[in-house]
Amino acid sequence: MRRTASIFALTGAMALVGCTDATMAPPTSARPELRPTPAAITAPVPPRAEPSSASAALSTYYARAQADLQARGLLRTDGGRVDTPFDAETLIRNFETLAFYDEYERGRGLTPARNVSGNLRRWEDPVRMTIEFGASVPPEQRTADRAVINGYADRLARVTGHPISTGADGNFYVMVLGEDDRVAALPRIQSIVPNMNPATLRIIRDIPRSIHCLVIAFSDVENDFVYRKAIAIMRAEHPPLLRRSCVHEELAQGLGLANDSPRARPSIFNDDDEFALLTTHDEMLLQMLYDPRLTPGMTLDQARPIFTRIARELAGGSS
Repeated sequence: MRRTASIFALTGAMALVGCTDATMAPPTSARPELRPTPAAITAPVPPRAEPSSASAALSTYYARAQADLQARGLLRTDGGRVDTPFDAETLIRNFETLAFYDEYERGRGLTPARNVSGNLRRWEDPVRMTIEFGASVPPEQRTADRAVINGYADRLARVTGHPISTGADGNFYVMVLGEDDRVAALPRIQSIVPNMNPATLRIIRDIPRSIHCLVIAFSDVENDFVYRKAIAIMRAEHPPLLRRSCVHEELAQGLGLANDSPRARPSIFNDDDEFALLTTHDEMLLQMLYDPRLTPGMTLDQARPIFTRIARELAGGSS
């Protein structure tokens, strides 16, 4: 089963969200403004003729993981059907858990968070996703991944009603990196967030194989609850469906749904791997998050009457 990791940080604090493997992973859970310099890792460097033994081993490992999950009827792509009903009360419960609680302690890497509610966090500025690739990623994979990310950004914009697009000079960096690329990518990552703490850089450099992918979201120095920048790391060694699944989960969590819950169903915000791709339930959670009646910084008590009303409008039920 995948797990997810999310780190919340200011341009100083951050949220790490990650996607990890639980079918073959250890039992411990791992969850996920300066103008950047030109993207060094997307420079026209010829790809390696052969991947390293470490990269090749990861490709084999993740291919087996995907095959095992699919053989068990997991990694569904149907978005939820009659076997996964949900109602307004389900949305209310899951929104509270996913939007107001963290997976990890802020500023403490992969230390599990305490069960204490926080404040609502999301983007206020338009989100522009810049896609970058490590030198080891072959051209045909780059073309396929760009198409997935571009299409998903359009979908997220429609769902949230928030301006979300792809292009150069972004504030949400989607990096597809092979095992052989991560060390070389660290200077680029530091150029995007010059004050990133060393612990976070070590997480990026030494991602254990149990973590499939992750996203790190950074808040504004003047407003702890407004995201200004994010970096998502996708493993290039994943087979196509796992890679697409990482895109769906990390980019959505990087918008503000930073937690996972075993009770969230039908949902990608759950480490059980039942669903690979964003579901109708998840789309409603994102609609709730970006509803203008909610504002960043709201406490759970302040927001609960509002998101309760929104959930009942979306799914039906008394208000």
